[in-house]
Amino acid sequence: MDQVPGSPQEPKDAHGGDGLPACYRHPDRTTGIRCTRCEKPICPDCMVSASVGFHCPDCVRGGGGNGRSATAAAPRTIAGGAIAANPRLITLILMGINLAVFIAVQADGPRLLSELVMLGKTPPEYLPQGVAEGEWYRLVTAMFLHQEIPHIAFNMLSLWWLGPPLEAALGRLRFTALYMLSGLGGSALTYLAAGPYASSLGASGAIFGLLGATAVLMRRLNYDMKPVLILLGLNLVFTFTWPNISWQAHIGGLVVGAAVAYGMVHAPRAHRNLVQTATCVVTLLAIVAVVWVRTLQLVG
Repeated sequence: MDQVPGSPQEPKDAHGGDGLPACYRHPDRTTGIRCTRCEKPICPDCMVSASVGFHCPDCVRGGGGNGRSATAAAPRTIAGGAIAANPRLITLILMGINLAVFIAVQADGPRLLSELVMLGKTPPEYLPQGVAEGEWYRLVTAMFLHQEIPHIAFNMLSLWWLGPPLEAALGRLRFTALYMLSGLGGSALTYLAAGPYASSLGASGAIFGLLGATAVLMRRLNYDMKPVLILLGLNLVFTFTWPNISWQAHIGGLVVGAAVAYGMVHAPRAHRNLVQTATCVVTLLAIVAVVWVRTLQLVG
């Protein structure tokens, strides 16, 4: 029985008029390239670069050999993160958490506030409370805690302005790590440098971390640094001149945010995930060490 070219009965490795085999996925296209793993003929639209030669989509999906993974060819951010369809998702989630905690505090009154605020230690005449008493969770809860409308309004406006560009540039996972580590850095320095009975609250430490990260990113991209440096300078002036502001949280967040962002955007491509993970782990360990040393001072 005669076969009609392109019919289902035609062998996938059929040869065209020029003697070359047809692509196994596009029988109407001849090609001289074969998958280095399964040796199926592949056209330019199907071949995926590997360490040696090219692989076909089937071998790539299987993850075998030295071929790249199925998502390896997808576009990436400057820090190696996946490009998300919505670059504001994590920013919106963080804003939602802050707003939800604010509403809960307004509804519950001082009880919830006293349980979540950043507090090192309580005076001896009161019930034991604070990080020194083992309530390390306060280092995190204080990052999402606000008591007054102007306070949360300013912080959420800053988060909305700084968050999406960083989230788009770093990717969701890296942006989340940056935010959380910056907030923890602010809480840790407050715990270390503020009075043992002083309390603090707010997302300012994390916000200053985003500000420091923005400066690092703009420097990495060779953008004009003047706007972010002016903004940073103004915020530092307010930090040290405005009453009732925890400068420790601001500086701690700023330093940690800049350090983490530097490790993320300057990591060498060949070892990017390793360097970025190490940066975050070392930063977290440093924060834990600061809290542990301060706790020994307060309970000793």
